[in-house]
Amino acid sequence: MSFNYIKNVGKYLCIGRNYLSHIKELNNARPSEPFYFIKPSSSVILPGQGPMLIPKGVTAHHEVELACIIGKELKNLNPETFGPKEALDSISGYALAIDMTARNVQDVAKSKGLPWTIGKGFDTFLPLSPFISKEKIVDPYNVKLRLNINGESKQDDMTNLMIFPIHQFLSSMSSVMTIQPGDVILTGTPKGVGPVNPGDVVEAWCEVDGKVVDESQLKFDVEEKPGPYCFKG
Repeated sequence: MSFNYIKNVGKYLCIGRNYLSHIKELNNARPSEPFYFIKPSSSVILPGQGPMLIPKGVTAHHEVELACIIGKELKNLNPETFGPKEALDSISGYALAIDMTARNVQDVAKSKGLPWTIGKGFDTFLPLSPFISKEKIVDPYNVKLRLNINGESKQDDMTNLMIFPIHQFLSSMSSVMTIQPGDVILTGTPKGVGPVNPGDVVEAWCEVDGKVVDESQLKFDVEEKPGPYCFKG
């Protein structure tokens, strides 16, 4: 299983609110166009690198997502001509990701009109799978995303429920910032997000036509994050 793609990542871009059911469960407003945020490379954790860490005072939520690994430069794309085929041609492969979110930290930031960086950027808040080839995922809209905590199913939905398809948010992003080969784009999470606590075991994977994609399988123990940080609201 290959993690070589990690060496070439310039940025991790995450699409927000791209599943209607997830928008409803958090009582958020449905966006009229794609919006996104960046997670730092220091938040990445790979299988075997240790536990997922939850900071003190933080209500951490899991958000399982399909990630696209970009294979060519995308800049100022014309949304009239950049369609589904062009989007697939620009993707070199995929990965499974968990966009961990410090929900209470994010909520306070949102209430004050502040950025979400802290709530999304803690160490280990971006678990990633090995590279998944396009032969394993031929159609990115025919993928079932699964996540369990302590053996109990929490998220289980299809990627065909995305509000904004990949070609639409790639063209939108490219008009703001150049998307470079190696960049990783998280495509949003379906319903079922919820808390992850020290002592839990988090497992995630994806399936295509009822078959588990072996490279997608993630499993992490959860522990409290050491250090001085403690969220006090």
